[in-house]
Amino acid sequence: MLLKLLLALGGRAGLPPNDDREASYAFADTGETTLGKAIAADLERHPGLSGFFLLPRGVDAFTARAALAYRAERGIDAQYYLLHDDLVGKLFLDSLLQAADRGVRVRLLVDDMALDDRKDVGAAALDAHPNLEIRIFNPFGRGGARWWQFLSRFGDVTRRMHNKSFTVDNQVTVVGGRNIGNEYFEANPELQFGDLDVLGVGPVVNEVSSVFDLFWNSASSYPVASLLKDHPGRRQLAETDQFLSDFTARQQDSVYLQSLRASPLLELIRDWSFEFDWGESAVLYDDPSKIISGRDQHDLRLAAHLQPYTEDIDEELLIFSPYFVPGRDGVESLRQMCARGVRVRIVTNSLASTDVTAVHAGYARYRKTLLRAGVELYEIDKTLSRAERKQKKAGSGSSKASLHAKSFVIDRERVFIGSLNLDPRSMVENTEIGIMIESPEMARLMSRGFERIARQAAFRVALESEDTGVQELRWYRQSQNGQQLFNSEPNTGFWRRLAVGLLGLLPLESQL
Repeated sequence: MLLKLLLALGGRAGLPPNDDREASYAFADTGETTLGKAIAADLERHPGLSGFFLLPRGVDAFTARAALAYRAERGIDAQYYLLHDDLVGKLFLDSLLQAADRGVRVRLLVDDMALDDRKDVGAAALDAHPNLEIRIFNPFGRGGARWWQFLSRFGDVTRRMHNKSFTVDNQVTVVGGRNIGNEYFEANPELQFGDLDVLGVGPVVNEVSSVFDLFWNSASSYPVASLLKDHPGRRQLAETDQFLSDFTARQQDSVYLQSLRASPLLELIRDWSFEFDWGESAVLYDDPSKIISGRDQHDLRLAAHLQPYTEDIDEELLIFSPYFVPGRDGVESLRQMCARGVRVRIVTNSLASTDVTAVHAGYARYRKTLLRAGVELYEIDKTLSRAERKQKKAGSGSSKASLHAKSFVIDRERVFIGSLNLDPRSMVENTEIGIMIESPEMARLMSRGFERIARQAAFRVALESEDTGVQELRWYRQSQNGQQLFNSEPNTGFWRRLAVGLLGLLPLESQL
């Protein structure tokens, strides 16, 4: 389906814009002044500082991207690990195409992990638009089975670009944990990722733009056209352009688009009435050459730039990480923090809520050691309460909840928000990006969010001694009927727990 979509979008590359086609979101009225002028007054009142606005709700996060795309006048730079073939993916690409049709220069950089040979033709059609260019990061070899390349090129194609950023007119940027797909933006009724992005203005935007340029111009980024032998013809493009027109027309009255139009972010962007948190910040990132360099080149890693902040912690560290595999060095670092009086609390996925069982196996082997060191562990309950389900709108009620946000709070004064998981894959193998923000107000807000999650949506993991003296894990969950106790991984069956135990015996940690 994505092939047809991309061909449809690319169909306008060599054709006049389709003037009969409605804007997908009815976001045409998104402000009278340019973004630069709208933001200028804020920047004058806060010289040298950047302004930030949290985007915890998926509907708001997608509305922000779409509405900003509609306000774009000069350029859009989008960089993502995954771009799915679903409703959100199509709407996202559509917003980029409409901007390109208006004369906006659009650059889209996508990792090759979720693409394949069949989609190259559609991507090349999109790339043929005079104002839109697509590059693919670290592409697999075309014409060969990917599973074989995973084996024959292990350590090469297994290293990926995990970055997520969206920058408009070099005036505003959105950075965080969300890929482009239904489950990240409350459009999947069966699965909802709890995620977090942050919208930023000011000096931080130039930093994110510089990182994008670094990746865009890296040796690992290939123009999509260079991966193809043949290109779609004009007739095929014209036919598929109608396909996209029909698709977007069918979505006008859909529940999801109605929810986008109802998002308060639309009015904030139209009137530029944000109440930003202002503070100093730093964009931390992996150099793109990390994936083609030796794993001992620590200077290329985001982790090297992060270390001074973590060494400076005095009182408390709160961690949100969906995939948490600390390794021996990480466990020792956290143990030392606890020993000097730092309270370390971590929320991650339970076995029932995770979407990657192998990663949970890597995490599970460290649970007892972490608890003995004094680290407090909380694991997300995959099942939303009845009250939480009633609060969900626009078809976003979910039968499974899963944590996907990657952030932490330091001493309730600083926050880090980005794409970085605390596991070997993020630290060593892939490239990542995030923003360290000096903002006590934002830190307090995220700390309160952590407390709510720990109290209302997660299991508290404990280590308790049996009569035999053996220490065993226990899971506690607060509910309306009091505190519930689980003696094994909650909401899971025997076979899944057995699979985790077996996976934990394999030497897979470096790839988790």
